[in-house]
Amino acid sequence: MIRVALVEDDEKIRSNMITLLEQSEGFRCVVAYPDAETALKDIQNKAPEIVLMDINLPGMNGIECTNKLKELMPELLIVMLTVYEDTGKIFQSLQAGAVGYLLKLTKPEDILTALKEVSVGGSPMSAQIARKVVQSFHREPKQNKTSEPSLTPREEQILEHLSKGYLYKEIASELLISPDTVHNHLRKIYEKLQVHSRTEAVVKYLKN
Repeated sequence: MIRVALVEDDEKIRSNMITLLEQSEGFRCVVAYPDAETALKDIQNKAPEIVLMDINLPGMNGIECTNKLKELMPELLIVMLTVYEDTGKIFQSLQAGAVGYLLKLTKPEDILTALKEVSVGGSPMSAQIARKVVQSFHREPKQNKTSEPSLTPREEQILEHLSKGYLYKEIASELLISPDTVHNHLRKIYEKLQVHSRTEAVVKYLKN
């Protein structure tokens, strides 16, 4: 059972997300907060595994709340669920400690898939967000790659698909391999790049 908390000020969206989680097998909505301040005071008592976090909140915004929650609960997994697509907020969120970034127009079933991915070590991003991350690094001068461990062609293929926002099962389908094989490749990629998440691996790969 994946225990999820919500921080969302829009009552309708909050209600819809609670219903989605409670009616979906394998999920439980343990609490839903209308603002960051209430979440910071109470969330440790509810012990969620994952938090879906809005950015545009009354009072403290979701990025600052993410930063403070990670200080309180370092193991907490936070996924932004927002309308904002600008690069600044994307990177501010990731730097604050978010492990994923989804747009509110994401289909409900894709949100659930993303939460499952997060629970097993993934860092999902909506396709539009992944594209912006890629474009941002393409605008930066590439660094010298000689100090980086070499990746196999298959590992580079997997990272390329990750950078485009593909889910693990989609990568497996595209490359005609099993999801378990994708996970095995990812473990090797994480070891070679000395990273601990999908987002870190994509960022480090694109920088080089």
